[in-house]
Amino acid sequence: MPLAAGFLWNPRMMVHMTARGYATAQFMQPEPSKYSHGQIMEATHFMLPEQGTYAHHPGRFFFVKDRESGSIFSAPYEPVRAPLDSFSFDVSPSLIRWDIRANGIRVDLRLSLPVDDACELWEARITNLHSSKRRLSFYPAFPLGLISWMNQSATFDQDLNAVIADSITPYQKTKDYFKNKNLKDKVFLLSEQQPDSYETRQNAFEGEGGLHNPDAVTADIMSGGDASYENPIAALQFDHELAAGETTTHRFVFGPAFDKAEIQRLKEKYVSAAAFDDSQRAFEQYVTAGRGVIRMASPDQHFDAFFNTWLPRQVYYHGDTNRLSTDPQTRNFLQDALGCVYVCPDTSRKALLKALSQQHANGALPDGITLYEGAQLKYINTVPHVDHSLWLSLFLEGYLNETGDYAVLDELVEAKEDGQKLSVRERMNHAMHYLISAVDERGLHYILEGDWNDPMNMVGWKGIGVSGWMTVASAFALKLWAGICDDDGRDSSAFREGADAMNAAVNEHLWDGDWFGRGITDDGVVFGVKADDEGKIYLNPQSFAIMGGAADKEQTGRIVRAVEEHLEGPFGVEMLGPSYTHMREDVGRLTQKYPGVAENGSVYNHAAAFYIYALYGAGYADKATELLHRMVPGPDNKDYMARGQLPIFVPNYYRGAYRTNPKTAGRSSHLFNTGTASWMYRCMVEGLLGLRGCRKGLKVAPQLPPSWPSVRVTRTFRGATFDVEVTRGGNPRVVCDGKRVEDGLITGIQSGKTYYVEVVLPYAQ
Repeated sequence: MPLAAGFLWNPRMMVHMTARGYATAQFMQPEPSKYSHGQIMEATHFMLPEQGTYAHHPGRFFFVKDRESGSIFSAPYEPVRAPLDSFSFDVSPSLIRWDIRANGIRVDLRLSLPVDDACELWEARITNLHSSKRRLSFYPAFPLGLISWMNQSATFDQDLNAVIADSITPYQKTKDYFKNKNLKDKVFLLSEQQPDSYETRQNAFEGEGGLHNPDAVTADIMSGGDASYENPIAALQFDHELAAGETTTHRFVFGPAFDKAEIQRLKEKYVSAAAFDDSQRAFEQYVTAGRGVIRMASPDQHFDAFFNTWLPRQVYYHGDTNRLSTDPQTRNFLQDALGCVYVCPDTSRKALLKALSQQHANGALPDGITLYEGAQLKYINTVPHVDHSLWLSLFLEGYLNETGDYAVLDELVEAKEDGQKLSVRERMNHAMHYLISAVDERGLHYILEGDWNDPMNMVGWKGIGVSGWMTVASAFALKLWAGICDDDGRDSSAFREGADAMNAAVNEHLWDGDWFGRGITDDGVVFGVKADDEGKIYLNPQSFAIMGGAADKEQTGRIVRAVEEHLEGPFGVEMLGPSYTHMREDVGRLTQKYPGVAENGSVYNHAAAFYIYALYGAGYADKATELLHRMVPGPDNKDYMARGQLPIFVPNYYRGAYRTNPKTAGRSSHLFNTGTASWMYRCMVEGLLGLRGCRKGLKVAPQLPPSWPSVRVTRTFRGATFDVEVTRGGNPRVVCDGKRVEDGLITGIQSGKTYYVEVVLPYAQ
């Protein structure tokens, strides 16, 4: 699996490592920045969908040379690509590890992060597997690329025992000097062992041999060259004589720094065997803090591993780092916080208050949430989208169900825009009234330059077009808020009436006989309907019509059959179909994306998770679980190779257009920043396992697939632990601590107590 990769993060940074040794990393200062670059000027992006690599892609390379024979190989694999005797790539939640054997030499590489600093901790153990002594040279080589066209250099610092590259972040405006002067413009590679030599000039390191056979490695000794306004590399040489079976261990710290004093601090803090061990234990504890609220043992161990370990880890990453952004899109910010209610609910509460503090006077939320004073909305957040306010209800319903923290509704929030202090309840009312008001004369919601679907930017850019999805999603949001008001003893009539009006409007104007249309353009053209050759059916309107009540039982059945016919494939359910093959100027740039990629008909997992959640709520649990399984790579090799991804995160999409492009269908985007994680985890906790919170307590209503005769689950909820055993039998029931529970609702929950729950479901048909 040549594209296999894993990622590690802490609150200050993230590093994505491929099995081959290529790396993409960034840190916060406070805006996201890189400390290892390509060899030419890069665009300001982090990772692209299905991002490829190339010979000079930033990487962490370790060359090994036999000084007798001159033979060379590199670990993990790039850039030499020499044949290896064995290769393993192992990603655990807090450690990435390689075990490479070639030419009678074993290289055990380990990458971890500290909890509190932006730097990588590398450990390399080189073992002589021969029965006789070996003379070896070992060369860590980390290309730094074009750091700055304005000023860049590098040298080896004897006192720090480190390669240090200096640069100045380029700027043009005078005011940017003052903004940039405190940036971390140094990059360093610290070594525990003293090197025999070094090289800091990329061109001199490669020479005529190139990166796959560098002159600096084939030579007897590196030249010790300093980079002067040329692309630097942090390359060190260590010569060893290893007896049979002997191992030598190297430890390196790699990252950005403001000055040498910071590098000295990091050296003292991390550069020793004991410090590495302590840091690894601390980092493991940090990652484990996001373990989630369920541990299950089902007949499907592959499924268990993903939902017990990897998916909550991904949810935690999103909530803990805000995707390493300083202006996350509002919808992403709130949905990431929704997932966090199961992992770190205090973070979710803070996210709600932060979002509401930036609410506009008309009740709408901005396109992005700025996370620090001086942060600015950038890129997609400068384009007006209409959906951000509705996610408040979806978040708050999940948060209140999980925590029971209704006191948050009385929390006063001061608006950043005008300084007005209103309670969360009052701000929610304003947001919902904004949704009710933002409709046309038909009662359909305006779309402007996009809703949840960002690149649907030309449906309503003239101010007339409407979104079917936005209408049914707003109705769903209004119903959820109405339910919260009811639970809180407040009048909900205006919100229910608003939801009913929207559902009636979408049925009148967009029901197409078997599914709901996607919208109506500025020019009055209904799209996402049977009459269309491309983009005939969109998934999102169907999902939210089911959740929000626009679709009745008979319509829901028609929708499920239509989605199965037009959108389901072996890798999941596609976002729309058929994919567009040419530009539709009344729909937008999504139609220009390659067929089956991203919003143009991929298995866009965020949308798929919405649909699965809707299916669980509508009584289609078997179908929901079947589609949930298709979102997880594996477990057979054929599926792994088609997707090109390990089952350690859910990507934002797999290639779609299965019916027209089956050879490329299934390819993973490898992008792990996605709202899918939150909704997918919610599907498991509340849908399949049926362990859903409400104001009164925990509702127990599992929906196991027919192939599961039983499941054992440990569920944490409001400080209590529930040991749940689900089996099948002739007398369906829910029993808690020996007492039958009416309607499956466990109340009077005491924090710190363990409850033993027995659930008997009917035999599978």
